Parts: sequence; structure tokens; C-alpha cells
Amino acid sequence: MNLPLFIGLRYTKAKRKNHFISFISLISMAGIALGVMTVIVVISVMNGFNKEFQQRMLSTVSHATISAFKGEHLNEWQNAVDRVTDQPQVLGAAPYIQTEGMLQGFRTEGALIQGVLPALERQVTEFQEAMQYGTLEDLQDGEFNIILGVDLAAHLGVIPGDTVMLYVPEFRTTAVGVTPRLKRFTVSGIFEVGMYEYDFKLALVHLEDARKLLRMPTGSAEGVRIKVDDLMQAPRIARDLAPELDGFYRIRDWTQEHVNFFKATRTERMVMFIILSMIVAVAAFNILSTLVMLVTEKQADVAILRTLGMSGAQIMGIFMVTGTLIGLIGTTIGTIAGILFAININSIIQTLEGWFNTEFLSKDVYYITEISADLQTTDVVTIVSIAFGLSILATLYPAWRASRVAPAEALRYE
Repeated sequence: MNLPLFIGLRYTKAKRKNHFISFISLISMAGIALGVMTVIVVISVMNGFNKEFQQRMLSTVSHATISAFKGEHLNEWQNAVDRVTDQPQVLGAAPYIQTEGMLQGFRTEGALIQGVLPALERQVTEFQEAMQYGTLEDLQDGEFNIILGVDLAAHLGVIPGDTVMLYVPEFRTTAVGVTPRLKRFTVSGIFEVGMYEYDFKLALVHLEDARKLLRMPTGSAEGVRIKVDDLMQAPRIARDLAPELDGFYRIRDWTQEHVNFFKATRTERMVMFIILSMIVAVAAFNILSTLVMLVTEKQADVAILRTLGMSGAQIMGIFMVTGTLIGLIGTTIGTIAGILFAININSIIQTLEGWFNTEFLSKDVYYITEISADLQTTDVVTIVSIAFGLSILATLYPAWRASRVAPAEALRYE
């Protein structure tokens, strides 16, 4: 066996006179394990949150949107639909009208009102799969039916078959003054997306009912939603579709519509990764202090080895082996624990909620009410590489210091 490796391993497992050094070594090992586990779990949970939020959000919004320039309406939305549906990358296209309004049941609440065509809407969104009661086909032209999010319906105190009053910000002049435009709608269905923003704030009506309520021209819409075959290629597909629209329409993909959110999540993930990596850095400093004390304790041994002809590089190798082994064991334990924790995070959280009789992710506060982890190999490899790299770096100074021990000075008082 290589001599520095043999002696380094012996120093790692030998019973030392100074038990405090052994204790610091265990603390260093535990610190690296805890740091690696924490970073893996947190980054995996953040990945899972972003993935779940993206899937749920993009199941109810479009991959791309066609609209007119300068905020005008699309007076011939069918023309835009025909232009894009001829392309092989486009799976579906559907017109929509969107406005803000006030719904009044037993209570009153503001809502985002979307006018849709049921036959085409199921091609671009997954509202039909999210229906808890009724179907999108219950929205019929002239029937003035409305489909509510589950939390919105609960807050208004209504169930299917009840009626709600819808007020929209379109004012008219009457004998009693200026009043908002209003219409009574019948609740025909309830959906649950699983995101508070939609379940509490969104209501669906038929496109023609919305057009009549807002007094828009016949055959007009606010825009056209598009669903493509590859979500991540939506920006490229949107650019490819732009020439087909002859400059008459504007097309925007989902990354532009929600750019601030995704930039914020990427920045938050990066900052969280840096902050949590500090835990590993602190544990690496513990390795440094452990080796410094070990070098001080083993000065006589080092002096004897030097007099026997061992070079400074070999002395460095001895203590680098000892420190690296501490880092390797801690990193391995932390990686295994982090992966197991991330895989079972949902059941662990449910167990903790049962023990403490609390709800960590309240629907009133958070978009997502369930924690899920997305464990990515690249993240694990990066975290392990950083932890192991810091462990090796922490061994350099103490090992170099050991290689500089003068045998005569070290053995003078022995």
C-alpha cells in the first residue's frame, strides 16, 4: 500500500490521546453530512415546487397568445385560428375574452372572468379534467351559465343551480345615474385546479355571453390561446408562427407572459443554493481546525518520518488523506440521507403535520398545498462536487504546515 495512504488511514481510525480532536472530527463529518443533506433536500423541493407550479399554471393558461396591437380586439379571431392551426407544431387554438368583475352570491368577491368556447377550449387548457361538477359544454350561448373555482364558490356560498350576480366595469347611464353593467348567471359547474390563484379568483362563461355583456362587436375576441406540442419550445414556435400572422397580430409565449415569476424563482433558487452551501463551508473549516490540531499532536511522528527520508510531499499526502476521508464519509452520508429525505418528503411532512396538528402549507397563503421534490442528478452531482472539493481544499494548509515541520525543533523536547 502507498505509505502516505497507509499512515493517513491509520491516523483517521487510531485512538488518539487527545479525544477532543476525535470529537471535532466527528463534528466536521456531521456538519458536512448535514449541509449536503440540507442543500439536496431544499433544492429538490424548490425544483418540485417550480415544476408543480409550472404544470398547474400552464394547464389553465396558454402556451402562447395571439392578440391585436395596441390593446384592440380581434375582430376576426377565426382568421387567426385558421392561420396557426395549419402548422404541425400547434395542437389547438381557442379564442377568449377576459375581464375583471364582481360576483355576488351570499357574499361578494372580485373575480377574473374568462369567456371561452367550450369546444375549442378543451384543446388548449385542461379545465375539463379539473371539473368537480358539470362540464365545459354546460356553457351554452345565451344561457348565461357560469363555472366557478371551488374556493370562489365556497366563499360566495353557492352550489350548482344557484344564481350569482356579475358586475363588470362597463358603465351605462340610466335615470338614476351611472351604474355598472350587470347580469344574473346560473352556476352550472365547479372546477378545482389545485392553485389558490385560480380556484379562488377565476370564473368561466361562454364567449358570446361575455361578448354581449361587454358589448363587443359580433365575432370579436380579446385574443387567441395556442397550445403547442412541446412546452419548452414554445418561444421558438411562437417566433416561427409570427410570419404566418403577416404582422397583423402580436404573439407572445408563456415565458414572456410570466417572465417576472420565473426570473424570481431562478434567482431565489440560486441565492438559496449559495446560502445553504455556507453550511458545507463551515463544516470544511472544521476539518481545517481538526487537521491543524492533529498536526500539532503528531509533530514528533512527522519529525521521525522526515529523518527516515520521507519527503514533504509525502507528509502532505498523509494529512490530506485524513482530511479527505472525513469529507468523503460526511459527503456520502449526507448524500444518501438527502436523497432518501427528498424522495419521502411528502410523507414526512404529512407525519409532522399529524404530530403537531398543524398545516404547513395553507391554501389561503400558498399557491401549492402539497410539497413534492424533483430530485435532479445534475443538482446532486454539483452539490457533492462542491462539498468534496471544499473538504479537499480545507486539507491543504494543515498538510502544507505539517510538511514544513523541522525535525530538530520538533524533537528537541521529546
